[in-house]
Amino acid sequence: MPWLLPFLAAGLFIWTAVTIVWTISLIIRDSSIVDIFWGLGFVALYWFIALFWLGAGMLGARQILLGILLTIWGLRLSIYIGRRNWGKGEDFRYARWREEAGSAWWWRSYFKVFLLQGTIMWLVSLPLLVTLASSAPQTLTWLDGLALSVWLVGFIFEAGGDWQLARFKADPDNRGKLMTSGLWRYTRHPNYFGDAVQWWGFYLFALAAGAWWSIISPLLMTFLLRRVSGVAMLERTLKESKPGYKAYINQTNAFFPGRPRQ
Repeated sequence: MPWLLPFLAAGLFIWTAVTIVWTISLIIRDSSIVDIFWGLGFVALYWFIALFWLGAGMLGARQILLGILLTIWGLRLSIYIGRRNWGKGEDFRYARWREEAGSAWWWRSYFKVFLLQGTIMWLVSLPLLVTLASSAPQTLTWLDGLALSVWLVGFIFEAGGDWQLARFKADPDNRGKLMTSGLWRYTRHPNYFGDAVQWWGFYLFALAAGAWWSIISPLLMTFLLRRVSGVAMLERTLKESKPGYKAYINQTNAFFPGRPRQ
């Protein structure tokens, strides 16, 4: 198992990184900075293993292509979340947990937020790490082409959905209104759908390297985005806080894009 040592090294890297981010969160009293770290963390992890563990001379075309796509995904996501959250204080989810935990939040946040997300990051990174450690021929195949195509579809939905929503919110005339046009006409969460699809694209690179079993990563990401931290959590709030959202639910798919219902 040539991927085992890089996988263990990745675990140590992630543990160190989330501990540093947790320490910063205590100083600025904002646990939601973990959301900014999420995308950037994968980028830092990948290139740390690629350049400092394996060595730049060991990288083939598949590994370089995967690294470029991951970097585009991770940096865009972290920059977008950072700009969106700048100056707005702690996200309401973490603020509620802070209030519920009281004076114990400083240490509970380490386990409930930072170590938990670090563990998920470690598991989800499996296709990235096995592709890096693979001894399979690095000549690109049709599977790599499929992986790139799938990733592009996901990127269009995630980045496009975020861009459309940001423009919509920037218009004062849209205050209190729902975004139901563009990609948001076909799915209530194009950004979450696109994020999941990109991870299926990353998995296909691992499949091209022979690591079919790393499918646990996109399955886990899809489940979390649909049922736990993405669609499910956000919609519990939107149903009560956004006028017209229940009608939007009746007309538009939650996750997978589809033709709007009349």
